[in-house]
Order: sequence, then structure tokens, then C-alpha cells
Amino acid sequence: MRLTRYEKETVILFNEEEETASVYTHNNKLAEKLRMLADKHPDKVKLVQIGSYGMVKYLVPKRCISVREPYSDARRAVDSQRAISAQIAPPRRGNRSKSE
Repeated sequence: MRLTRYEKETVILFNEEEETASVYTHNNKLAEKLRMLADKHPDKVKLVQIGSYGMVKYLVPKRCISVREPYSDARRAVDSQRAISAQIAPPRRGNRSKSE
């Protein structure tokens, strides 16, 4: 059995008392980023659980959690032009199937 894309949740929980946030995810890209952070900062980012269907749960410092303003179309165009001028190629996304 496989999970649908809809079922592959990411849940971030934290409270006002503790300094850490719990990140529960089925997202492969986020799980890999968390793994790399845990390897680099084992004292701050900790793997708590590995579950079925690719689920992982980590504890991270709350200051790592942020919500940012979306890019405006104007900013995106300027950044795109700057990257083209500097001959910077976009990141490779790999061959990901639509079912992932």
C-alpha cells in the first residue's frame, strides 16, 4: 500500500513554553533537509522517530520555523534576470513521478 499525495502530511507543532518544535513529515525533500541538518547540528536537530511509508519526526529549535512573505512577480523577474546574467542554472529537480 502507498499513501496518496493528499495523505503525505507535514505537521509542525510547538508551544510557547518549550524551545523546540516537532516536525512530522512524509515529504521526502523536507525529510532529507532535516537529516542533513541533524548530521550537521546533532546537538540541536534530533531524529525522534522513523515510521512507515517514509514518515520521519524530528525535534528542531523553534527559531528554525518561519513563515515568509511570498515572492512578488516583480521580485521573481528581477531575480530571474540576475541569474540569467550570472549564468546560474536552476536547481535540478530530478525525475520525479506525478504519483510522488
